[in-house]
Formats: sequence, structure tokens, C-alpha cells
Amino acid sequence: MNEVCFFVRGYNSFMTTLARYNQLKQELHYHLYRYHVLDSPVISDAEYDRLMEELKAIEAEHPDWVTPDSPTQRVGIAVSEKFEKVRHPRPILSLANAFGADDARAWYERIRKLDPRVETAGFVVEPKIDGLSVVLHYQDGVFRQGATRGDGEIGEDITANLRTIRAIPLKIPVTRGPEMPANSQESESARQLALFDASLSPVSASDLPAYLVVRGEVFITNHDFENLNRRLAEAGEKTYLNPRNTAAGSLRQLDPAITASRPLTILVYQVVYAEGGTPPASQWAALQWLRALGFPVTDVARRFDSLEEALAYVQSWEDRRDELGYEADGFVIKLDDLRLAEDLGFVGKDPRGAIAYKFPAREVTTQLLEIEVEVGRTGVLTPRAVLEPVEIGGVIVRNATLHNFDYIAEKDIRIGDRVLVKRAGEVIPYVIGPVVEVRTGAERPFTPPAVCPACGQAVEHFEGEVAWYCVNAACPAQLVRNVEHFVSRGAMDINGLGIRIVEQLVEAGLVRDVADLYFLQKEQLLALEGFAEKKAENLLQAIRASAAQPLHRLITALGIRGVGEVMAADLSRAYPDLEALSRASVAELQQIAGIGPNIAASIADWFSRPANRALLAKLKTAGVWPVASKQSSVTSHQSLSGLTFVVTGTLPTFTREGVKEFIEQHGGKVTDSVSKKTSYLVLGENPGSKLEKAQALGVPILDEQGLRKLAEG
Repeated sequence: MNEVCFFVRGYNSFMTTLARYNQLKQELHYHLYRYHVLDSPVISDAEYDRLMEELKAIEAEHPDWVTPDSPTQRVGIAVSEKFEKVRHPRPILSLANAFGADDARAWYERIRKLDPRVETAGFVVEPKIDGLSVVLHYQDGVFRQGATRGDGEIGEDITANLRTIRAIPLKIPVTRGPEMPANSQESESARQLALFDASLSPVSASDLPAYLVVRGEVFITNHDFENLNRRLAEAGEKTYLNPRNTAAGSLRQLDPAITASRPLTILVYQVVYAEGGTPPASQWAALQWLRALGFPVTDVARRFDSLEEALAYVQSWEDRRDELGYEADGFVIKLDDLRLAEDLGFVGKDPRGAIAYKFPAREVTTQLLEIEVEVGRTGVLTPRAVLEPVEIGGVIVRNATLHNFDYIAEKDIRIGDRVLVKRAGEVIPYVIGPVVEVRTGAERPFTPPAVCPACGQAVEHFEGEVAWYCVNAACPAQLVRNVEHFVSRGAMDINGLGIRIVEQLVEAGLVRDVADLYFLQKEQLLALEGFAEKKAENLLQAIRASAAQPLHRLITALGIRGVGEVMAADLSRAYPDLEALSRASVAELQQIAGIGPNIAASIADWFSRPANRALLAKLKTAGVWPVASKQSSVTSHQSLSGLTFVVTGTLPTFTREGVKEFIEQHGGKVTDSVSKKTSYLVLGENPGSKLEKAQALGVPILDEQGLRKLAEG
């Protein structure tokens, strides 16, 4: 009986594995087709790699299951019927992957056991560009034909499209090209340059192969991709998800004019075939030789004597791969000795002489479960994606930013979509866009909320701006940050009221808006954790003292969208108190220098809100109702009128806030950054980089005494 049960369990396990194996083959064929033929993948490279590794693991346990149609036995996919076919002179193969240093060391150990020459071999490290592999044919130095990799044996003839890429030489020059950059150390640099004394000489006609075939990667730089998408968006056209798909789709167009309109470029990295001439015998020399012929070659490739040196270099790029300027999902580690690499042969379809060291994935696809809306301190409503949890670069991601509501509409992102998500370094993960091809029809379009999700007040959207706002000053989602801003040094400057105490007051229900601060009682504070008599009395005294702050500080403290310290000072000079300011019309506000239609509308709208007017009434009842002095409301005689100042360093008697007030009281303006429009830089001790920029732009420099003299007129 036990034997029967054991047999049944074993049979069921066998059938489950076989079913999974067949499912994996079917899925991988589908994804290969979408990637290589349609140029429209629906999963990321990392997800594809995981499926392929699972398939390889099953085949390792059941080698008798492997058939010629297994994805592990193929390099690419059948070529498209819309292009002529090109047979490659030699197989154009892909590489096995290493997912970390241990995998790379295991690769090294395998090939070392096969051939003892590996122990003394050097290594060349090159970036693994995420683009489209192409093969270029030259006859007597002239570009004759170009093809895609296709299935590794036969590719697609895309010669006309490749001719539009300016980086591809249409005729190979026979003059010396720029030298290959060497490692940063002087000794290493000298050693590596010495390796090429012969090959660096001008390429003579006799050295040039009569028939030369090289391989490279066509791609779009990140900068050019961003510019392309911006132009398409401005023209009202569909934008692209990522540079790789865009490059691949651009090359496989039937109309070369479309290809020519895309910012494609190329880096060449392999001599596939040479008939006649003297091509180099090492990969490092081959890169230099290709550069000398006039081909664009990567400037970050390096040669190393040991695998550990090569691995250290690869790992140094993991956190700074954005510096490359293009998408790269890892680096390739190659044996420098091309003859040794060829002698090692292949395992399956993967050459043994090289390995692709893959970086942790930064782009994956997952399900968009919901779109939530958060409210920030300034009232900005921000959409957030709730995702099916997915690992990106070793981190489990459950949420991602969607930027703003316009972004959702432009990308046509719908709830329920399968979406492409990216995470780079410490940057917050964000949704790139939907994978439209796998929609089922059950996805739901997203509509921005008409009211604030936290307080129910109607939201505002101003023409020409991306953001939507809740302008209710008593909105609970904004309350802690609003209070924190209200008590800050640039506003009411309430000493001792930090963010932790603000959170305590809000959580205890003692502060429901900023005006409640002025009605706090000592007994209420003493009931809070961490408060004793002295601390409570000091805080209440600081709150009472803040009631005497001038009008421009209170205007700043209210947190009206678009109104900072400088504009608050302008408003306090134009209106004697908040009551007068609240009656100002949009047209009247625009008469004040620096206030445009959007900011004017924002100010008027803030004062029109019933909740905000109730807040002002509470402040007035609490005695927080400053009235501008005659001096501050009169601008005709102000000595610094029309001048803009930047302050840097520590001044002898002024605090940073004090010098701002002094300048503004005399009609001047204070900004944070130096520009050609800056009238003066006010210089104190221990200045920052603003001094260097002011000197470079020729901005006049004053010390505190010079500022006072200028203000005296």
C-alpha cells in the first residue's frame, strides 16, 4: 500500500513538473515573439530571465525532455516576413547570464577546468547596452548591407534604415582614430596603451579586410529619448515607454524616413568575420582596431588581468549606471584572447568565452490594483499607484508615484492595467506606462476627484498648471504640515514648537487649525507626554509673543499657494491688514509687481473660502491681527526699491530673517539664487557657492555696512 502511495505521489509530481515545463516553453515562445518580432514586450527582461532560468533548471533535471524547439535551443525568434532575409556569415549568439559575482566565478571555474590557458588569460569588460543587436557588412571598405540578429543564423535586411544612422560609417576610413581611454591609474594606463603600439598605427589599405562584418548595438540615449517624448507630447502624439522598444521599433520600419526621424545611435563591439587583412587576435585590440577604422566604440570598456579585478569594475557601476547616459542592464565579461574563446566552444547556444553580468532589475511589470489620492502640505493632490507587490532591485515595491493627473491621462493609465514600473537607485518608484497589448477590457479609466478626499471641499485647478489643489486651510490631511509652516522661523517664528509637539497637539485634538494655538491652556499642555510646568509656560509665552509679528509674517504663515516671504512683504506694503487684503480683486492684485493672473486668482480664492474666513475671524479674536505701519505701506521714498538681493554667509548683527526684513522694509527684494538679474550679493562670513557665482556673473558685492549705507540713500 505504501509503495502504491509513493508511486502515485511521484507520478503526480512528475506530471506537474512536465505540465509546468510545457507551460514555460509556451510562455517563453510568446515573449520571444513579442520582443523580437513585434518589438512590444509585455514583461521586463528580468521577468523573462527568471522564466528562462526556471526552464533551464527543469531541463537540467530532465535532459531527455529537451527538444529542438525549446527556447533554450534558440538565440532569437523567426524573422519577420516583411523584410528580406540575410544569412549571417557566422552565428550571432546571445550570452549566458550571471546574476551576481558568485555566478561569474562559477562560470570562470567551469571554463578553467576545460582549458588551463584560462588561468593566465585577461578579461575585457564592456557595458551590456539595452538596444537592438545589428550586423553590418562592408565590401572593400564600403557599407553594403545591414541586418538584425534574427534567430542567430538568419536576420532581416534593414540596410536602408541603418544608413540613416549617422554614427554608422558608410565608408571605413584608413586613418588613425582616437585612442581608447585606459584605467584611471597611471601605471595601468601606460601598460594598457603599450599593448597597442602596433595596432594603434594608421590602418593601411593592405590591413583592411576586403570583406568585413561587425556587430553592434543600436540604441537611443536617455537624453535623446526624453527629448523625443517631449516633442511627441507637445505635438499631441503618442509617447514611448522606454528607449529599447523605441530603438527596435524604429529600426524595423518599412519607411526609412521614420527611422531617420528617430535619434538612433550605435556602439560597435565585435568583429564577426574578416576576409583578408589582419584583424586583431584579442578583444581589447579589436575594440581599438574598430575605433581606428572609424566605428563608434564604448569609452568605458576596460581590460583586466584577473577576474576579481573585472568583477570589482563591474560592481562599481551598479549604483552609477545612469552615468553611462543610456540604458544598460549589466556588463559583459569576455576573455580577451579571441582564439582561446573560440576554442572553448559553446554550451547549448551560449559561447563559453563570455558571460553577461546582469544588474538588479530596475524595470518590471505588475498589476495596478488601485489609484489613491494623497494631499500634501500645500494642498497639492498627488495620485499614487497601489501595485501587486513586485521585487525591483532587491526591494519589494507596493506603491509607486503617478506624478500627476495629466500624466495618467497622457499615458492612458487605467486601474487594472498591467504596468511597467521603474526604480532607479533611491528614487521613488514610478509607473512608466501601461502594457496596452494585454488589456482584457475590464480595466477602468481614472477620473480625478472633484473634492478633496480628506475634507470634502471642492478642489481647484488653475489654467496652465499641472497640479490640483485643496485650498482649505483646515483640511485635516494638511493640518500638521500647515501648523509646522505657520510656526516656522520665516513665518510666525514660535520658538520651541517643533514638528513632534505639533503632531502631539493635533493627535490630542487640541489644534484643529492654526488659530487654535492661541487658545491653548497650560493644563492642556501638562496633560501631554513630555510637558512640565517650565516647558508649558515657555511654549505659551512664545505663542503669545508671536501675536506681535508684523503683517507680512502672518501673510507668509497662512500658506497661500504661490505666496512666499517676498510676495507677502509686497502685499503688506499694499494693504494695511488682512481685511483689506481679503477684499482685493484679481485685477487689483495684478497691479502689484510680480503677481500674475494665476497667483492673483490663488490669493483671491483663498480669501473667498468660508473655512479660511472663519480661520481669520478666530485669529482676530485671539488678537493676532497685525496692521502694517505707514512706513511699510508707503513705497514712494524707499531707497532699495527695484533692487534684488541675495544673502550669503553670517552677518555681524543681522540674522538671516532680520536682513530680509531690513531689505524689504526699504523696498528691496530677497531671492535665494544668484542670477544676472541680481542687483547685489550681501556677503557675510563663511559664504557658500553663491559668492563664486556672483563673481563669475559680475554681480556687485556688499558687506553689512555697505548694505546699510545703500539703504540710507
